[in-house]
Amino acid sequence: MTAAPVAENGNNTGSPDSGSPAPPRQKSWLGQHFSVLLWRRDSQAQKAGQLVSGLLALNVVFLGGAFICSMIFNSVAVTLGDVWFLLVALKLLSLLWLLYYVAGTTHRPHAVLYRDPHAGPLWVRGSLVLFGSCTICLNVFRVGYDVSHSHCKSQLELIFPVIEVIFICIQTWVLWKHCKDCVQIQTNLTRCGLMLTLATNLLLWVLAVTNDSMHREIKAELSAVMEKFSGNETNTCFCLNTTVCEVFQKGYLMLYPFSTEYCLICCTVLFVMWKNVGRCLAPHTGLHPSTHTFHLHGVIFGPLLGMLVLVAGVCVFVLFQIEASGPAIAHQFFTLYYGFYVAVLPAMSLACLAGTAIHGLEERELDTVKNPTRSLDVVLLMGAALGQVGIAYFSIVATVATDPHELLNRLILAYSLLLILQHIAQNLFIIEGLHRRPIWEAAQMDKPEAGPSRRSSLLELGQGLQRVSLAYIHSYSHLNWKRRALKEISLFLILCNITLWMMPAFGMHPEFENGLEKDFYGYQAWFTIVNFGLPLGVFYRMHSVGGLVELYLGA
Repeated sequence: MTAAPVAENGNNTGSPDSGSPAPPRQKSWLGQHFSVLLWRRDSQAQKAGQLVSGLLALNVVFLGGAFICSMIFNSVAVTLGDVWFLLVALKLLSLLWLLYYVAGTTHRPHAVLYRDPHAGPLWVRGSLVLFGSCTICLNVFRVGYDVSHSHCKSQLELIFPVIEVIFICIQTWVLWKHCKDCVQIQTNLTRCGLMLTLATNLLLWVLAVTNDSMHREIKAELSAVMEKFSGNETNTCFCLNTTVCEVFQKGYLMLYPFSTEYCLICCTVLFVMWKNVGRCLAPHTGLHPSTHTFHLHGVIFGPLLGMLVLVAGVCVFVLFQIEASGPAIAHQFFTLYYGFYVAVLPAMSLACLAGTAIHGLEERELDTVKNPTRSLDVVLLMGAALGQVGIAYFSIVATVATDPHELLNRLILAYSLLLILQHIAQNLFIIEGLHRRPIWEAAQMDKPEAGPSRRSSLLELGQGLQRVSLAYIHSYSHLNWKRRALKEISLFLILCNITLWMMPAFGMHPEFENGLEKDFYGYQAWFTIVNFGLPLGVFYRMHSVGGLVELYLGA
């Protein structure tokens, strides 16, 4: 027999996670006093463990950041190989802890008594597997590229991608299986292990953002080929098989954003697991969004308009990718790309503003229950939006300072301004919706309290439950105009965000290829800005889809 779950806020008068009040239980003064002392001791121990593990992660990140910055500013003293050696050591330590966690910690008695139903939804775990698989393919292309240049490559350059593949496979498997765990034993060790793994993924992301050695190598090889055809011989390391090398190069460049995306998703999952260490949950009853089926419920205009945007986006994407396979991209294809965004972004902004206004008209209670997953969702929405917003502001400055009267520059300027407005409007809509109580929870709150069984007859209790069930079915099956409008808006925004996720995720990067900002800021600076912002932008679109699905189900 296990003890009853302790409320997170230290009160014993209700269920902290389900939100349903429980009948007060009479305790002696001595029992209440000891309960408060035990809760304070556990709370202090939890805060101390979080502080120690947070300091561990902070020191690891600062050490790795110092190595990466030293490599950037003084590549002679600190080389890329030195940074790789540090990351390999961190990966091995993280792997040892992950294996120990699976084989040791979770198999002990009373190790995982509770599992957070809000953590690790299906779309997060699916994204983890998708981007992890793409990152494995990226390392396979990298190994193939290095093998095709084996006559001028060191053996160490073949080992590091293999270690990366092993690390990704084990980490993805552990996170998929244990992302909902609320560990109750070895809490300090578990927190430190999670923070070490999180810091390792964060450093891998920073290295992927700042390291352009592979891109420079491919560019130098292409320039050397052109010089060779012109009659000038160079000492550049050439590929033994040109066709195979071109396949490896294209695959590597196309999958490069997936690597940074995978690191960001792992960091979010590990942070939620870290927050859930030592957390006790009350038993959940009733329907839950993860088990709730997805039905259209008669919505028409949202899916129809969203499908039109999706089809148009696929057409623009295919045309741009075909043009990008050639030696240069024509001017009109950049105009087509930015024109598509200038048409879609205002529609999305208006839909978000309309949804926010409808939220204000609805008389639905706010959900104030403590929920680490929802709090992290809000932080991630605000933080990931900084990626595209930052790129947009840099583009605005470069456009205004260069030539704002040229057609393409005017489109880039309009695209940047509309992108900022759309991020603000969509964040307001999603965050407002996440903090409103879903319809099934509102129905559960209306259930009659159990109370003392001696004072309520079985017949009256059955009749009350029947009335609540009929009211819930009637409310859910017959949508009023507010709920129907919210569902239409949510579906339209889901399809639009999927379209805007697909285009940069699969290798469409006009921000770097149009040449305007690259010439204005310089290759190295703009490469870092784009590599920092684009993965965050892809993550933002994907995270927005998950939030919008929750809004749709909760409407």
